[in-house]
Amino acid sequence: MVYLKNVNNQPDETMLSIGCDCSVSVLQLKVKGADDVQFCQQIVAKEVNGVYISARERKILDVLLSHEKGITIGEIAAMLDVSERTIHRDLKGLERLLEDYELALVKKAGVGIQISGEAEKKRELQIRLFHLSHPEYTPEERQTMILIALLEAVEPVKLLSLANDLNVTVATISNDLDKIQEELEKQGLSLIRKRGYGVEIAGSEAAKRKMMSELLFRHFDESQFLSFMKESIQKKSADTINTVTEKLLGLVDKKKLFVIEAQMEQMKAELPFTIADSSYIALVIHLALAIERIMQGEPINFEAQYLETIQTTKEYKTAEKIAQSLEAAFSVSIPKEEIGYITMHLMGAKMRDRQGYMLEEASLEIGMKTQELIRYVSDKLHVDLTDDYPLYEDLVVHLKPALYRIQHNMGISNPLLDKITKDYSELFHIVEEAMNDVFSEVVIPKEEIGYVVLHFASALLRGKKGLHALVICSSGLGTAKILATRLKKEIPDISQIEQKSFFDLRYIEPSHYDLIVSTVPISLEEPYFLVSPMLQDDEVVAIRRFIKDKKAKVRPVESSAAGNMIQKMNAIQVVSETIVQLLKELTVQPLTTDSVHDALVEACQQLQKKGTIRDAKSVVNELLRREQAGGLGIPETTLALYHARSPDVLRPTFTVYPLSHPQTVMGMDQQPMKMERMLLLLAPSEAPEAMLSVLSHLSSLIIKDEESISLFAHGTEAQLHAFLSRQFEAFFYHFIQLGSE
Repeated sequence: MVYLKNVNNQPDETMLSIGCDCSVSVLQLKVKGADDVQFCQQIVAKEVNGVYISARERKILDVLLSHEKGITIGEIAAMLDVSERTIHRDLKGLERLLEDYELALVKKAGVGIQISGEAEKKRELQIRLFHLSHPEYTPEERQTMILIALLEAVEPVKLLSLANDLNVTVATISNDLDKIQEELEKQGLSLIRKRGYGVEIAGSEAAKRKMMSELLFRHFDESQFLSFMKESIQKKSADTINTVTEKLLGLVDKKKLFVIEAQMEQMKAELPFTIADSSYIALVIHLALAIERIMQGEPINFEAQYLETIQTTKEYKTAEKIAQSLEAAFSVSIPKEEIGYITMHLMGAKMRDRQGYMLEEASLEIGMKTQELIRYVSDKLHVDLTDDYPLYEDLVVHLKPALYRIQHNMGISNPLLDKITKDYSELFHIVEEAMNDVFSEVVIPKEEIGYVVLHFASALLRGKKGLHALVICSSGLGTAKILATRLKKEIPDISQIEQKSFFDLRYIEPSHYDLIVSTVPISLEEPYFLVSPMLQDDEVVAIRRFIKDKKAKVRPVESSAAGNMIQKMNAIQVVSETIVQLLKELTVQPLTTDSVHDALVEACQQLQKKGTIRDAKSVVNELLRREQAGGLGIPETTLALYHARSPDVLRPTFTVYPLSHPQTVMGMDQQPMKMERMLLLLAPSEAPEAMLSVLSHLSSLIIKDEESISLFAHGTEAQLHAFLSRQFEAFFYHFIQLGSE
């Protein structure tokens, strides 16, 4: 039985509906024009005359279609949590279906099994799987569908209604609800079930939104979202998104999602830092859910005292700008509580690079713990990583938002965890032990430990040289780093690697690179390699073959190459001048004042007389504001580091002030402590990145180890000058070597 009917009386849109006597499935496709109708009829005929597809068989087909290079029976069995024998049996049943599409199962030694045939035929099969209106869901998929329905509902939902929608019995729904209840309780939500009343989710609006976000990311991975956004912007279809994911996307209006993404794209330049694509996506989804729920009249609560605390941060100011932009776009009023949650997302966002972040944002408490972490791992590995400044810097930049997410129960996912634990099992064990020891006050999930392992693995692999390569990675700094270092290790010819975001593609000139690799599909006319973040052996072989051909060709010198060289030379000059300036300005000057305020005033007045700063009062006020925002005392020492960037600072300076009267100050751990030496680190507000990198390095040297802490606490001016001269010399040469990366 096949029939056509017009939809919404639109002459160019027809709904093709198919039924069959066995009532296995009903298929509905929206089509436009006679060609599409004919195409759909061809697919439909195969649906009516073909075989029944179970949920597991559909999953197997999904896996095979997504692994074009092949996958082993064992890997499929592990993914579906069944035996290899079961997979073999299901594959036999699928052979007839594949024949209908002129496709075949092919086994390759050392590779596994794959679907062989024309790409168009594979697409037909994907469309068939996608457009089944009443497929048989796996229990996990069905439970997700129930969760979505309950999260969207504004009143209790009847079990019979859920059973009818999902084509199962009420008893099955009841069993599913038992499992759902366990998951909800982990999120601080509960399930209310009463006979004659129905079922509904009870809990805070914040917890419900978090559940929605987690569901989206659980079933809709990063690359799918990136492709989905790009295809939607270009008005292409997304045929391969499965039914559950489509239902999940229904949690937010797709048009709103695109408007929000466009607004955020415009605001990217105003963000105080660049964030990883994964965090960018999470923020866009959070904003879309927030707008949707605000329009539905679902307000969110936020602790008043904490809201007041974060209102002084620059993330809050950025969140206010985002809110103003969305208010104008959607004609809604966004309350301060919502702005508070946007701020939390920004504060917990993964950084895509570390430029300008260390001095301004990363507290020395994180820096101290990072040094301790590196020492612990170094001792266990018998490899000295304590002087690896890029490792230290990358870890501080990564750990600050990561610990924020952990402390505020914001959740951390790591799709590479299984691969990391398998490839770096010994390192994972050591890092896990180190993290639990150093950060004993919080419970560190294995997902986060996996990311930290990538940073250490990157440091251990770092060093081999090689052409000019571009890495497109949608995840955070750690994933990009490990891919970059694996490339360097496996492809010795690569001498320079740039890391960019998926969203930077429009600004990239591909011809400037000898090799382009990406962890997500991208649209480029130039050849590129789509690779796993862990870089598989077959991918390495393919890249080596490409490089072998490339080596014979001389890449033309681009005008931008000269520009890049000038940029690098300017950065080297800034680093050199900053080091000279800091060593020249370094003084150890005792103070006899009776308060922190008076000590800061006297120190800044001295610097004003020397012409280092313009307005002592303004700089003192900025330093006191920074102190109020959080303690500046270094725990378990007698030191406090007062630091600021101000338009009234004319050149960078570092000075040390022993106090005749020790002062009680707040430590970075929010505990009172005695300050016997005040360290003052100042920079112009418009300091270039190269200058900030030197100042960041200086701040890390203070807490490098027990010897350095003792030196800054008790050392003379001559001793400090000698120590900093040696350290800056090593940093300068290291900067020259790595400045192009």
